[in-house]
Amino acid sequence: MKIVVLGGGISTERHVALVTGTSVCRALRSLGHKAIFVDMFLGLEDYDGPLADAFDAPDGFCGQVAIEKTAPDLEAVKASRRDQSPSRLGKNVLEICRLADCVFLGLHGADGEDGKIQAALDLLGVPYTGSDYLGSGMAMDKAVAKRIMDANGIRTPKWRELRYCEEDIPRLTQELPVPCAVKVVNGGSSIGVQLPDTREELESALHDILRYGDRVVVEEKITGRELTVPVLGDRALPAIEIVPPEGSSFDYVAKYQSGSEGAREICPAPITEAEQRMLGEAALKFHRALGLSVYSRTDFLLDAEGRAWCLEVNTLPGMTPNSLIPKAAAVVGMSYPELCETIVELSLRARRGEPV
Repeated sequence: MKIVVLGGGISTERHVALVTGTSVCRALRSLGHKAIFVDMFLGLEDYDGPLADAFDAPDGFCGQVAIEKTAPDLEAVKASRRDQSPSRLGKNVLEICRLADCVFLGLHGADGEDGKIQAALDLLGVPYTGSDYLGSGMAMDKAVAKRIMDANGIRTPKWRELRYCEEDIPRLTQELPVPCAVKVVNGGSSIGVQLPDTREELESALHDILRYGDRVVVEEKITGRELTVPVLGDRALPAIEIVPPEGSSFDYVAKYQSGSEGAREICPAPITEAEQRMLGEAALKFHRALGLSVYSRTDFLLDAEGRAWCLEVNTLPGMTPNSLIPKAAAVVGMSYPELCETIVELSLRARRGEPV
């Protein structure tokens, strides 16, 4: 198949989306597909040949990329593009997608995981991987996702949504409960997330999060083991336990760096069969309640009393070879290239309206 793998983009998760995209592209090429990597924001600005010939590029446009310790400098990325228009789509992005049999969405965060690119591809009649625009948009908005959890009896920490500005911070510092979790509603990769334990930390957190947005979810801080459950097709894969470095949380560095700075990811998680079943059923219930399809990954906290607290769902979770879903797929005997191809096949069925 001719497959465009869209990655990069201009969200705070750009680095992760570059590594996901190039990794998926190489995996699909290893199975014989004519896959090419396209940065959604930069597009094909370095390619001058006929678009139809782009699929014959010997390297699939896969460069060397890595996830840095800090979030990307988006202003520098914007300045580097030759097209200085306000468009979030780079040169010939939609045109090359129209020539593909399928677009693999290797994007994360804004513009990729929030339903916008899915809606654009729907209008063009181009098949793409993962969930549709509506499910993606609802899942990306943490406040909307919380309402879906509440409506479907999925246990989640007590929460409230609020919009604020700098002038509100002194009042909120005294009004909000601590300890708590403060999360910008459309963030990802733990960017725009703070876990203050004191009022001083809360004040600092509220100031910091305004860099990412003025609409947040504030939720009760639950203590427990961090677990995540992938869904593929119509089944839940084995749960994975995430153990952050001692004395820290599962933040941006812990998620994507190896060694002492990175988190340990234990797959399958050392939990009982009953706990695996409980988590798997909750992940599937949330996946279906949002109308998601093909694949997703839902994050939980498992407290000391054995209760699972649902935090959020990721509709385009990381898909590097070392990411969580590939690790869970490996436990059930599926290689990384096979997983990538399975996502494409299931997605084509979903776009045709067939069950997956």
